[in-house]
Amino acid sequence: MNLISIPAFQDNYIWLLYNNQQESIIVDPGEAAPAVAALTERRLTLKGILLTHHHQDHVGGVADLVARYHVPVYGPQETASKGADHIVGEGDRVNLLDLDFQILAFPGHTLGHIGFYSAPYLFCGDTVFSAGCGRLFEGTPRQMYESFQKVKRLPPDTLICAAHEYTLANLAFARSILPEDEPIAAYEREIRQLRSKNQASLPSTLQIEEKINLFLRCHDIDLQRKLDPHHTLDEEWRIFALLREKKDHF
Repeated sequence: MNLISIPAFQDNYIWLLYNNQQESIIVDPGEAAPAVAALTERRLTLKGILLTHHHQDHVGGVADLVARYHVPVYGPQETASKGADHIVGEGDRVNLLDLDFQILAFPGHTLGHIGFYSAPYLFCGDTVFSAGCGRLFEGTPRQMYESFQKVKRLPPDTLICAAHEYTLANLAFARSILPEDEPIAAYEREIRQLRSKNQASLPSTLQIEEKINLFLRCHDIDLQRKLDPHHTLDEEWRIFALLREKKDHF
C-alpha cells in the first residue's frame, strides 16, 4: 500500500491510499481539486471515499468527486447530508482495496465522529493530532477521553493519519506544561527541521504519540502533579478535561 497526504486549505491533509493495481481511496476530501490532481498525476482509479465527520473542511469536495468518479461514500450519520451514501458506525466494517476497515466511534470533536482502522492505518480525522487533541465542538471531555482510550488500545505501530498539520503548535503547548520533558523537546527539534523543509509531520505512530502527546499521558504522575498539585482530580478523564481547557486558552 502507498499512503500520501495531500495538502489542502491552510493546514488540512486529505489522505490518499492506493495499491499496486492503482486502485485508491480518499479520506476527508475538504476540496476536490487537490484530490483530483493527485489521482490524475498517479493515474489512479478511485474506489471509494471515507468521511470521519461532517465539518466542511472534510466534506467540501465530496459532491465534485462523486460526480466525476461515481464512487461510494462511507461516513457516520452526521455526513448523510454531506454526500455519504453508506452510513457506518461503531462495530461496522468497510472492505476497500482488500483492506478490512473497522469503524470506531470517536465522539468529542463532533458527536458522530468516527475513525477508520485497518492495521496499520488509523484515519482519525480531528480526534487525535500529533502531540494533540481535537477541539471539543459538540462532545464532552469525558467522551473525547474515552475516544483516546480506544486509540491507546491499538498496536504501537498504528499510523496516526490525522487531518491537520498542527504538530509544532501542539508541541509548543506540551513544552509549556512539561518544559523539562526531554522526549517532547527532542521531538519538537525533529519536527521543526521537517517543517523547515516543508515536509509533513504526519503520519505519526501510536508509539511516538504515547511519548509526546500529553492527552495520551493522563496516567503520567509528573503530568498529574503539574496539573493537579493538590490532588483534587480523582479520575484520569478530569486530568484530560483540564488539559483540554488549558489548550483552549493557550
